Amino acid sequence: MASRQPEDDAQEGPEPVTTPHADAVKIIPSPPLETRWPPFALRRYAGGFWLPEVTVKEGLPAVHSCFVPRPSDVILASFPKSGTTWLKALAFATLKRSTHPPSDGNHPLRHRSPHECVRFLGIELNDKNKDEFEALPSPRVLATHLPYSLLPGSITGDGERSGCRIMYVCREPKDALVSYWLFTRKAALARGVNVRSFTIQEALELFCDGRCPGGPQWQHVLQYWEESVSRPDKVLFLRYEEMLLEPEMHVRKLAKFIGCEFSGVEEEGEVVSAIVELCSLGKLRDMEVNRNGSTRLGTKNESFFRKGVAGDWSNHMTPEMAQRLDKVVDDALQGTGFAFSSTT
Repeated sequence: MASRQPEDDAQEGPEPVTTPHADAVKIIPSPPLETRWPPFALRRYAGGFWLPEVTVKEGLPAVHSCFVPRPSDVILASFPKSGTTWLKALAFATLKRSTHPPSDGNHPLRHRSPHECVRFLGIELNDKNKDEFEALPSPRVLATHLPYSLLPGSITGDGERSGCRIMYVCREPKDALVSYWLFTRKAALARGVNVRSFTIQEALELFCDGRCPGGPQWQHVLQYWEESVSRPDKVLFLRYEEMLLEPEMHVRKLAKFIGCEFSGVEEEGEVVSAIVELCSLGKLRDMEVNRNGSTRLGTKNESFFRKGVAGDWSNHMTPEMAQRLDKVVDDALQGTGFAFSSTT
């Protein structure tokens, strides 16, 4: 089991799930430090979420002070490694299809990664490059891994503000953990960080305590789910496992949500299936830019493309490990009315 750090004054085990909303950035004085999830040190932020130090110091303040939302903006939200890359591709291809038809041989997704086409708030935005985000043509598609409670009211539409439309994709915790662990090892190794000791067992213990970037995962998911229930016109909640089973149905669903439904002519022209084909993980994985390119932050694009299937956790976790995580999640979600899709 993962050892505790002396300076860590957080309570043992997962926190109860709560959904406070913070319009203003609230920093905890000297927040607890967690250094066991490489490559970045994490800080325990207001509301109980663990965030990379760089996000606490730079990314989050930038979202609150530098980002000026537009009513036409579409924000793609997710806990890391939950289908973000695929959702970026699908949403971009759907929203931009009038200027970039999916059959176009020069479509942006054929020579740019989804992370280049859809920029990240909370990771990329800062005071120096805010003009780049302002210059993006409407409607903008942007992404974030920030918990709902840490988004500014200008995005969520608190009070009399209209806010943006938010699409959230969630993934079953065991698959999210395994995908996150494998991605972390690859990304950390590329930065010269020794990750030999970062085993799946170590990752499991930290994940169960919510001590991973963006964690606790189930609390992250629950906040967006509750908002989707109370404001379905503003927050669309998607499940990765269901998207895998019926991708075309979900493309139509997200198109309707963002106000650009497919016309009869487009349906007859099989535009929906063309978008699904263009954005398939197999197609994206084989693109030259995704095999050999890198993001603006230096992460290799190929790191974002693995199997993309449901239930792969069973190839990396023992039944006992799975049962441990299932119990942690079930206990935390008890009484909320929410349950994850099963991948057993």
